[in-house]
Amino acid sequence: MGTNHSMPRGWGGAERIGPHPAFILTPMALKGVVLAGGSGTRLFPLTLVTNKHLLPVHDRPMIYYPLHTLTEMGVEQAMVIVGGRSVGDILELLHDGSDIGLELTYRYQRGALGIAHAIGLAQAFADEDPIAIVLGDNIIRGSLRAFADEFMAGTALAGAVLKRVPDPERFGVAELDAEGRVVAFEEKPAQPKSDLIPIGVYLFRPAVFEALQTLRPSARGEFEITDLLNYFIERGQLISHELSGDWMDAGTIESLLHSTNFASTFSDELPLATAQGIDAVEAERVETSQVKP
Repeated sequence: MGTNHSMPRGWGGAERIGPHPAFILTPMALKGVVLAGGSGTRLFPLTLVTNKHLLPVHDRPMIYYPLHTLTEMGVEQAMVIVGGRSVGDILELLHDGSDIGLELTYRYQRGALGIAHAIGLAQAFADEDPIAIVLGDNIIRGSLRAFADEFMAGTALAGAVLKRVPDPERFGVAELDAEGRVVAFEEKPAQPKSDLIPIGVYLFRPAVFEALQTLRPSARGEFEITDLLNYFIERGQLISHELSGDWMDAGTIESLLHSTNFASTFSDELPLATAQGIDAVEAERVETSQVKP
């Protein structure tokens, strides 16, 4: 085999076998990262007593939904970036991830430094593999497997899932050219240039970690995901996909309620497995003969 250019897309790995160099073709794995950090101020006072991502959305803690999104995309290994209160409770809930079909590892993010900063914490975990990023408050109904497969088979360095919303000013907003191609993202603009937003599902190759080194904190003190996406757009290395299914974020008191109602319409389609049974939350058994009024 001559050069890397002749290797099939989505495959890689060069090794020396005996005295002669040779390529061993092994499929690259798509690894996953759930961003479950942040302080949860928009869900105050609920987050006084627990981590935002443990709050209930219909019949399960919020964090189960982004984890399901990753497994549906074909991910088998995932890292959960944790932060805020009660992070130990997340580990107690999920354990090693085997109950939900994932091999989980964890990393702690100090402070609310933004999505792009959190992605950087996954560098050692990602190694040379592509990664799928899902925000921890994302509730998605619909398949993203085809987009994940497209990204893995192609050469783009970044990908973003988009959705049309009635209130784009709450989010990063896509700017489109005359042909409908994304030419830039703007963070929470007062006058949005479209109703198309990135919903918090991103795909990156390892080049993302080099790109992160070029970012500077925004006026609000965070490393913005829009700046990272624009880095790849400027280099012609970002592809996008408009979600045909439904999506909500559960990041505010009002949207938490709406997300619960939304999830109730399809949660029975999603498997639910926990590391512990109901006996783990049952009250302590006490002999009534030993209890005095």
